[in-house]
Amino acid sequence: MSDTVSVESSIDNKINQDVNIRATYLSAHELKLAASLLYQAYHDDPVFLDIFNSDKEDYEQRLRGAIREELNAFWQAKQPMIGLYLGEAMVGVACINSPDETLASDRFWHWRLKMLLNAGYFSTKQMMQKEQTVLTAVPLKIFHFLSFIAVHPLHQQHGFGHYLMAAVNTVLDEHPDSEGVAVYATSGKFKEFFKHVDYHTVKEVTVGNVYGAVMVHYRDKE
Repeated sequence: MSDTVSVESSIDNKINQDVNIRATYLSAHELKLAASLLYQAYHDDPVFLDIFNSDKEDYEQRLRGAIREELNAFWQAKQPMIGLYLGEAMVGVACINSPDETLASDRFWHWRLKMLLNAGYFSTKQMMQKEQTVLTAVPLKIFHFLSFIAVHPLHQQHGFGHYLMAAVNTVLDEHPDSEGVAVYATSGKFKEFFKHVDYHTVKEVTVGNVYGAVMVHYRDKE
């Protein structure tokens, strides 16, 4: 796995083509910055609002802790984490679970313990149930799962999401046994975005009180 991820993709004409845009696998010292970006992007995500009880005063603290522990778990398991840079500024992040890394019931114990301390028993249990519900709906045996994808709020609507998805496709290309990439989309705009980059809705599922679509990008699907 090389440090640089291919990001060949069409980009909207608002971006100066001379600007340096690159995607790389995240290193340990970049995790804090990635966690901050994901926190901003997922602060109002319906699933997290529901799981972490956004009406409680410590919602933001627990969300920050959960995202931090998720990234630490990705790092410990050596799962692909991609950072998209515009010059020296990180503008996007994508975190992908490889087919050989089970997401749900066999989460490692240190992750469970830290999540319990940061998010509480009920929220940790809901996160694991959410993952199991979504994964069960995927009609593939061997696949990647896109757990996080986010573009910094100040850099949205400029095509950076397409660069991130091109990098995700590169990860898929590096694993010929994988049948595709799955994702859970909870809003109309995200469903349209994933549809535009060749993801197909395979099942509508409810996670807690949130209704969303399990979508799949198939390898070499005509």
